[in-house]
Amino acid sequence: MGMGILYVVGTPIGNLEDLTYRAARILGQVGLVAAEDTRVSRRLLNHLGIRVPMTSYNQHNQRAKSPAILEALAEGDVALVTDAGMPGISDPGAELVVLAAGAGFVVEVVPAVSAVTTAIAASGLTGDAFMFLGFLPRRSRDRRALLQTIASSPLTLVIFEAPHRVRFALNDLLAVLGDRDIAVCREMTKLHQEVWRGPISQAIPYFAAPRGEFTLVVRGAAAEQASAGPASSDLELARQRLLRLREDGIPARDAVAMVSESLGIPRNAVYRLWLDGAGRSPD
Repeated sequence: MGMGILYVVGTPIGNLEDLTYRAARILGQVGLVAAEDTRVSRRLLNHLGIRVPMTSYNQHNQRAKSPAILEALAEGDVALVTDAGMPGISDPGAELVVLAAGAGFVVEVVPAVSAVTTAIAASGLTGDAFMFLGFLPRRSRDRRALLQTIASSPLTLVIFEAPHRVRFALNDLLAVLGDRDIAVCREMTKLHQEVWRGPISQAIPYFAAPRGEFTLVVRGAAAEQASAGPASSDLELARQRLLRLREDGIPARDAVAMVSESLGIPRNAVYRLWLDGAGRSPD
C-alpha cells in the first residue's frame, strides 16, 4: 500500500487572508488537489502562486472520481478542498475520508475558518451547545416537519440557507418556532458582510431582496417552551379550522395535515382535536 496522505484542507469562507500557513504549505506540496469546483479553487491557488494538478470532486461525481483519487494516493499526497470552509460540513468529503481510511491511507485534517462557529460568535447567542441543521429541505412542508421535531430543543440552532430561499425559511421558522431572536449572517468575512440581530418577524421584511450566502443562528427554546405543548390560543384556532374543514367534507387525514402544517402544531395534537370534534379516525 502506498504511503500517500489524504489532507482534508479547510479553505477561507470569504477573506483569503484567513487561509492558514499550514494549509498554504500543504496545498503547495501535494501531488494532486481534489476540488469541489476547480475554477474556484484555481483562483485560490493562483493567489498563492501554486501550480498543482487538479481534479474535480463534488456531490455529482464523487463515486466515479473516488477510485482515481485512491490511485493518486498510492503515488503521493492528495489535498481535498471545497469552495469554502471544511470538506464534509454541508459539502462533499465524508465518503472519500471513509474510503481512504478504509484502504489504509492516513487522513489528516488541516482546519480552517468555519461558517458555523463564525456565525455563532457574531450572533451574540450562546454557543455553549448548539445544533447544526445544515441546509433546510427545499419544500416548505418538509422544512416545517423538520423544524417541528426540534421546536422544543433549548439548543441554539445554526442553519445554512441560499439567498432565494431565505424569506421562505424565515417564514417557516416563525410559524413553527415562534418569534425568537435570530442573527442573520450574510457574506461573512467578505466585503459586504452583514449581521442582522432581532426577532424573526422583523427579519422577514428586512430581507425582502436578499443577496449572498446566509447563515442563520436562532435562539433555542426557552425552558417553559421546551416543556410546554402548543399554546391554548393555537389549539383553539386549530379546532376552529378543523371544524370548518369537517363541515366542508374534507377527509380527516387531509384536514389534520393541512392544519398541522399551517399552524406548526404537531400532527398528533391536531389529530386529538379531530377525534374530540369528529369521533372518527383519519381515512
